[in-house]
Amino acid sequence: MKFRKWIGLAVLLAALVIGERIYLYRPDHKYRLTVEVETPGGVRPASGVFSVHPNRAYGGSGSGPAGPRVKGDAVFVDLGNGRNLAMLLLHGINPAETDGMSYLPMRAFAAAGRRIDFRDVKRQIDSVPVAGELIPTLVTFADVANPASARAVDPANLAAAFGQGFRLRGMSLQIVPSGLWPLDFGGVLGEPVTRQIQTQLPWSNDPVKAAAALNAAGIVAVPPADAGFSPVQAFRRE
Repeated sequence: MKFRKWIGLAVLLAALVIGERIYLYRPDHKYRLTVEVETPGGVRPASGVFSVHPNRAYGGSGSGPAGPRVKGDAVFVDLGNGRNLAMLLLHGINPAETDGMSYLPMRAFAAAGRRIDFRDVKRQIDSVPVAGELIPTLVTFADVANPASARAVDPANLAAAFGQGFRLRGMSLQIVPSGLWPLDFGGVLGEPVTRQIQTQLPWSNDPVKAAAALNAAGIVAVPPADAGFSPVQAFRRE
């Protein structure tokens, strides 16, 4: 009997620990950000899925002082003939906002005429455009192997960076299923966060090289006073 009692307590403790981990680390919502670029050879699309996690630890309640955090990778668009466009996890250039991706869904829905609370984001089902100042920082690399070849790109004038026939056709955001963390299998079971930037920019996990890319593009990131920032976070958020 005592053995069964201890087994029961162990199972209960394990359930509590697992439950706490799920509570602390599951995202509040996920969203897919899709970009389409018109090129002389046709439209080139790319997209990435991001998760937004409220600050639930130590009494945190979502979008409070510590704020939510985003997880995901920069989105890379292959434009053909050696041309490329990377959408970083920043907004602006100098200064660049470092936490805009966490609030992008709320801001995009507000710009579309729907002001919603943080807790209501996951209930939205339609796609909304991302335009103007909501568009994340865009850069291009003359040589993807050389971070110092980065240059900032004006989303309103891609032709200046790539030539005639190049235009940002559009960018859109859609809430996708969060699933049951950590069981992300796709579809209604939860869209997994996109992880692919290190395949396209292998140096992007190196703080020195990531900083070289930002410096070359003239990007000066200014994080909130209560948060640290590594140049790697312009390309990847864990």
